Amino acid sequence: MGYLDDWDLTYEEINELLTDNPSLRSFVSGYAAEMKCRRLWFESDPRVSNVTKYDDHDRTKKGDIAFDYRGHTFTVEVKSLQTNSIKYNRAGDRVANFQCDASDKRPVVFPDGSTVDTTCLLVGEFDLLAVNLHGFYGKWHFAFAKNEDLPRVSGRRGASRFYTQTQLDGLLATSMPMTDPPGSPYEADPWNLLDELVEERERGLGPAPVRVVTEDDGGEVLVIDSD
Repeated sequence: MGYLDDWDLTYEEINELLTDNPSLRSFVSGYAAEMKCRRLWFESDPRVSNVTKYDDHDRTKKGDIAFDYRGHTFTVEVKSLQTNSIKYNRAGDRVANFQCDASDKRPVVFPDGSTVDTTCLLVGEFDLLAVNLHGFYGKWHFAFAKNEDLPRVSGRRGASRFYTQTQLDGLLATSMPMTDPPGSPYEADPWNLLDELVEERERGLGPAPVRVVTEDDGGEVLVIDSD
């Protein structure tokens, strides 16, 4: 028996719940984007194997989707446009923003030994970003970019004004812009980017790896290793 049968909910009641509760709608939309990205791009492609959705409660696993491609394991983080940010700029182009951060603050240890508690995602924490463009097109289209090509924290606002350059270099911006159509560093499919990542790994290039270390009290710390 499925949940809708178990809860005795009709399509109309589910639609009412989503319409009347914006926070629930945002929550479900995010998970729907993960599922659509996984099924449209990775589960259906014979070049990809071992496609996995990690348990949300397992903080040792990074990324929303993981899979094997050309002998390497990759992770994808999925984010969605903020629909209330969609607008036309003075040049007549359609633009929007999306949040690209973690749900909770995490302690991060940098290669120089310094530590910051932050919701920022990290350079090297996942391999590809997939941005859900449903807000632009009303369809499940995605824009893909390599983690290493994403914008960093600016250091001009809030606590980031006091970050060192090493810290700024390791933290991704929490809010990022998107244009219609998406421009650099985004691409309409992930394959060229994945091939570039394979080449980088086989040449020993790319960002420093990020490890999750469990402390004695059960807490977890993200550690950015040296290159």
